[in-house]
Amino acid sequence: MHTTPCGANAAAFAHHPGYRRMFAPDQLTLGIFLPLRFYDGDMAVLQGQAQLVSEIDRLGFAAAWVRDVPLFDPAFGDAGQVFDPFTYLAYLAAHTRRIALVTGSAIFALRHPIDLAKAAATLDCLSGGRLVLGIASGDRPVEFPAYGVDHHSRGERFAQSVDYFRRLLAEHPRPIDSPLGQLSTARLLPRPASGRIPLVVTGSSRQSLQWLGEHADGWLTYPDATHNILGPRRLAEKIRAWREAIPGGGFRPHMTNEWIDLDDDPHYPRTPQQGGYVLRTGRHGLVDLLGEWREAGVNHAALGVQMARRPAQEVIQELAEEVLPLFPALAGPGPHAQGW
Repeated sequence: MHTTPCGANAAAFAHHPGYRRMFAPDQLTLGIFLPLRFYDGDMAVLQGQAQLVSEIDRLGFAAAWVRDVPLFDPAFGDAGQVFDPFTYLAYLAAHTRRIALVTGSAIFALRHPIDLAKAAATLDCLSGGRLVLGIASGDRPVEFPAYGVDHHSRGERFAQSVDYFRRLLAEHPRPIDSPLGQLSTARLLPRPASGRIPLVVTGSSRQSLQWLGEHADGWLTYPDATHNILGPRRLAEKIRAWREAIPGGGFRPHMTNEWIDLDDDPHYPRTPQQGGYVLRTGRHGLVDLLGEWREAGVNHAALGVQMARRPAQEVIQELAEEVLPLFPALAGPGPHAQGW
């Protein structure tokens, strides 16, 4: 039986433009979660979003995040990004220059790893190495029977898909014998621009902490409470436990996210809204939260402005002028040549 390829420490991504723009020990960078406005039955809410993402790139944010929601479940209520994440990120790659392009998160339990690897490697090449691949086992039960996949087996299928994906993109690929398929002499093209694609696991994806320590190139978890210091302290304990499970130690990044309603009063206190799903705060409270996250060991914060009452462009501009200078994107290597 083959040895499963495991998660890589930072040295493996030393020349990866997307990873290096987002992650470094003891640093926290900022990204923006798309869509900038939630779909509510009218696609017009997404008009002009690519132009704003281009502005987000120009302003110096570290990353733009898109979600993977294959099917809209009206009972779930949230349609997510609407567009296919790989297709849309490729479109955004043509509208941007340096910003990391991140999935939050590609559903590895539903899609076949060959299709995932083909799409991811293509996007990575087209963007000059800017793809950071967030991955998950899926959280919308209605999607699984539609794909003919058993919802209860999603954890096992997720782990199998991660293994298959990494074998496909290995520098020296070997035959694959997996419950998801067998591969002997054929190879997958193209190769990733920097040799490999970082896989950031969302939540547990129904895996043990030991598995996450061994296999995740980075970890994205929900932030717990954000209106006071108690949430960041609990998050710090979670991050510490994960990093202790990484064989041999070494740096691997942690990420978290929050939907914010940035008040125009900079002193507005951190106040949970919608049952804690949204944080209403002025920029001073947001800066305090980001600092608490950095102290907890978080390396990147993805902020969603979908629920903000102010226009998205106005919120982004304030973040860029007043918050981003305290948590700047990292220099890192520039994207590889993109003369396709």
